[in-house]
Amino acid sequence: MHKFILHNGQIHEASSRLLAPGQVGVLSGWGVFSTIRIFDGVLFAFERHWARMKKDAEIMRVPFPTDPRQVEDSLLELVDANQASNAALRIAVVRNRGGIWEGPGIKRDFDVVALTTNVRNWGQGVKLGIAAQARHAQSRFAGVKILSWAENLVLYEDAYSQGYDEVVLLNERGEVSECTSANIFCSNGNRVLTPPLVSGCLPGVTREVLLTDVRVAGISIEERVLTPTDLEAADEVFITSTTRQLLPVLSIQGLAIRAKGHAREKLQAAFSEYVDRYVSAHRGADTKTR
Repeated sequence: MHKFILHNGQIHEASSRLLAPGQVGVLSGWGVFSTIRIFDGVLFAFERHWARMKKDAEIMRVPFPTDPRQVEDSLLELVDANQASNAALRIAVVRNRGGIWEGPGIKRDFDVVALTTNVRNWGQGVKLGIAAQARHAQSRFAGVKILSWAENLVLYEDAYSQGYDEVVLLNERGEVSECTSANIFCSNGNRVLTPPLVSGCLPGVTREVLLTDVRVAGISIEERVLTPTDLEAADEVFITSTTRQLLPVLSIQGLAIRAKGHAREKLQAAFSEYVDRYVSAHRGADTKTR
């Protein structure tokens, strides 16, 4: 984490004590969050992150800010304070009130907290473990990105202790859902597939951009129910996330994974071009409004 954090629109030292146990979301993980990639001082796809957080907040009954522009401006102040023009940013909205454990004197319904950090070098690819019964696709909360992230962290640490970088999470039907912090894709020739949201996966922003905005001649991207057998039969497998973009999968626990396709490479090039266009357009807009 970098030196400064954002708390309710104000910049503070990261060591400042700003949250209290009586804010019900602090100890119960009652809140929503998102991780945003910063490119040349621009919050990439901020509007998509905002829309997803707002939708998740409604599902989780978390009070939510009403002015996205005001929040974005505050986040950019944090970026400037930390000199984090190319970094990762995490924003969280924490519910403060409700239930018998609400602390005395709490007047705000929610807190907005944000912090930045350096982008991790993920290397040339990842090795994945597999976890069964790790997603409940039928849950009303499936695909919601909430502060209560401990389950994902335990699964991640379990995988890491076994020599893996991440883990493929299967749902109650044995279908591929996602990883702990990434979506998963596979390709067969020029046909690229990813699990549908009904598999229990989170609607990642990079996943959404690939499905809706990135176009490569001759390559199709679609949602389809996948099993581990489908991953093994694919020409290549890759994962996507805000900080990883499109990262090749080198191996998967118990499966013989191939790496003979070229769809990921072409999609990564197109995605990078999309990012460049977005940053160029929004960098000019930010300069005019700030």
